[in-house]
Amino acid sequence: VKVKIPFGNKYLDAIFSVPEKKPIFGIILTHGAGGDMNFPHLVSLATYLASHGVLCLRFTCKGLNVAYRTKAFKAVVEYLKLSDDYKLSGVFLAGRSMGSRAAASVIRQLSQDGDDDDGFIQGLVCLSYPLHRPKLQSKLRDEDLLLISCPVLFVSGSADEMCEKQLLEGVVSKMKAPKKIHWIDKANHGMAVKGRATNDVMEEINVQVFSWLRENVQLQHK
Repeated sequence: VKVKIPFGNKYLDAIFSVPEKKPIFGIILTHGAGGDMNFPHLVSLATYLASHGVLCLRFTCKGLNVAYRTKAFKAVVEYLKLSDDYKLSGVFLAGRSMGSRAAASVIRQLSQDGDDDDGFIQGLVCLSYPLHRPKLQSKLRDEDLLLISCPVLFVSGSADEMCEKQLLEGVVSKMKAPKKIHWIDKANHGMAVKGRATNDVMEEINVQVFSWLRENVQLQHK
């Protein structure tokens, strides 16, 4: 289902992947610095999750400024929260690369402003989180991660040039939030693995994300 989400004086293009049964939980997905919501990994994940009962809303926001992308992500969260078509108990925020930085930033801002007291946001999924620029490991983009308290899943390639394995593990060990890292063996920032079919890698990511979502929903609803 294609929708246009109001954002300031313009609109963001977005697509709902709707499960057959009425969903209780949703996930909002967005893309990295390049590309849009039709990036193959996002389409694959949305299709997989919707077929397993999770409502997926993916959106496009062009713009290479993280603050701008964060504002757009916030507008999408508000839109879904107030939606009459889908009454959800909670939503997970997810992004790829720069999109995951924007998602982390939204969660930190909402929790600091006290705007998420109702616990609508259930957790964060970071696909290829860009912890540092290539070859610039001294400056880490970890400030939002360290201030988040909801559960976080990282799915990263062990050969990601923007997220050195030891550095991410170091940041994660300092995080207060419940967290998990799933390493895709030998994958780069684009989740490509030499000698492995793209669909095979996507399937591994999809299964990991879904099982983590399910665990976290169950934990909160016991």
